[in-house]
Amino acid sequence: MNLYIEIENGQPKNHPALENNLLQVFGLIPEHWHPFTRVERPHLLPYQIFNSEESTYQKINDTWTDVWNIRDMTNEEKLAKQQRIKDSWILATNDMHESWIFNEETCRYEPL
Repeated sequence: MNLYIEIENGQPKNHPALENNLLQVFGLIPEHWHPFTRVERPHLLPYQIFNSEESTYQKINDTWTDVWNIRDMTNEEKLAKQQRIKDSWILATNDMHESWIFNEETCRYEPL
């Protein structure tokens, strides 16, 4: 499944289209349509967040592609996330979690 994106004044216009659709409409791939590589939304590490829920379209190595902007959490955000996990764990387990320990690296409870 080959994708192309319409480029106008050096910038992507709209969203990528399937090669077969372009061929059906135009009979060929118009010059102003450029190859596009779809990049799926990545899985985040425990202390990362997306700067935006949507990817941007950028040209990398002569091909347009999805770019996902990810950043590391600040120390305050990390602590807040850890506290939310700990609070929800206590509510869900009714304080019966002596055989589990919180792993700060993974931000999860793990069995002892």
